[in-house]
Amino acid sequence: MADIITYLWPLIWILLGVVAIIVPVLLGVAYLTYYERKVMSAMQRRQGPALVGPFGLLQPIADGLKLLGKEWIIPSGANPVVFIFAPFLTFFLSLVAWAVIPFSAKLVLADINVGLLYLYAISSLGVYGLIMSGWASNSRYAFLGGLRSAAQMVSYEVSMGLIMVSVLLCVGSFNLSKIIDAQRTVWFAVPLFPMFITYFISILAETNRHPFDLPEGESEIVAGFFTEYSSMNFACFMLGEYANMIMMSGVACILFLGGWLPPFNFWIFAPYVQMVPGPIWFGIKIAALLFVFIWARATLPRYRYDQLMRLGWKVFLPLTLFWLILTASVLEIFGWLPKTGL
Repeated sequence: MADIITYLWPLIWILLGVVAIIVPVLLGVAYLTYYERKVMSAMQRRQGPALVGPFGLLQPIADGLKLLGKEWIIPSGANPVVFIFAPFLTFFLSLVAWAVIPFSAKLVLADINVGLLYLYAISSLGVYGLIMSGWASNSRYAFLGGLRSAAQMVSYEVSMGLIMVSVLLCVGSFNLSKIIDAQRTVWFAVPLFPMFITYFISILAETNRHPFDLPEGESEIVAGFFTEYSSMNFACFMLGEYANMIMMSGVACILFLGGWLPPFNFWIFAPYVQMVPGPIWFGIKIAALLFVFIWARATLPRYRYDQLMRLGWKVFLPLTLFWLILTASVLEIFGWLPKTGL
C-alpha cells in the first residue's frame, strides 16, 4: 500500500494543484460578472445587483443555479454532437491555459520553458469552439457570428504574436517566470508602452469584448454564435469568455506589468510593498485591467466590421512590425540582446 501511495503521490500532488487553480478561477469568473454589473451600474448611475444576499453578493450563485435548472434545447436542424461539444471545448480551453501561469516565484503548476508558446497555442485553439457552435446550430445568425469570430481572432493574433516576439527579444526566453524576473528593474510597459497599449486593445478583440463584440452583434445578428444556446451550454460560453478575460489580463500583467512583482519597489516604499504577497499583487493588477475591460464596455460604441479589420491589418500589423524591428535594432546596437537561448 505504501508503495502504491509513493507511486501515485506525484499524480495526487498535480491533481491538488489543478483543483487549487480551477476553484479560484471559477469563483473569479462568477464574481467578475458581479464586478462588471456593479462597475457598469455605477458608471450609468444606477444600483446594480442588490437584492440577493448582502449587497447582492449572492447574485452570481443565484444566476448559476438558475442556469443549471433550465431546459437543454437542441434545435431540430442542428448537429447534436458538435452543438453540445462546442461550448464545453471553449470552457475547457479557457481553463487549461492556467497551467503555466506563475502566481509567484514558486507558485506555478507547470514552469515549462515554452510557457508563452503554450499560451499562444491555446488561445489560437479557442476559435474552434466558436466556429463549431456557429456551424452546428444550423442558423444563419449563428453561422455569421462564427465566421466573424474566426476572422477577428485570426487577424488580431498576428499582431499579438509580433508583440510577444518583441518581449522575447528583451528576455531571451519563453519561460514566463524568467519574463517576470527580467522586469525587476523596470516593467516592460515603460520601454514598450506602444506595444502594451496595442496588446491590450488586441485582447479586447481576441476575447470578443466591447467595442469589438462583432461576433455577438445583437443589433444585426441577434446574439451571434450562441443564438441557439440555452441552459448550461450557454453558461459554458459565458464562463469561457470571462475566464479568457481573466487569463488574457494575467498574460498582459506577465508580459508588461511585472507579474507578481510589487510596484514602487524602491527607496522608502520597498519594505511596505514587499509585505504584500506576490499573488495578491498579481490579482490587483488583473483586477485593474479587468476594470478597463468593463470601462470600455460602458463607454465605447461598437466598431463596424470593416473598421475592425482595418484596425487589425492596416494599423496594428504595420505598427507591431515596425516596433519589432526597432526593438531588435536598439538591442543589437547597444549590445543588450540576451545571450541565453530561447
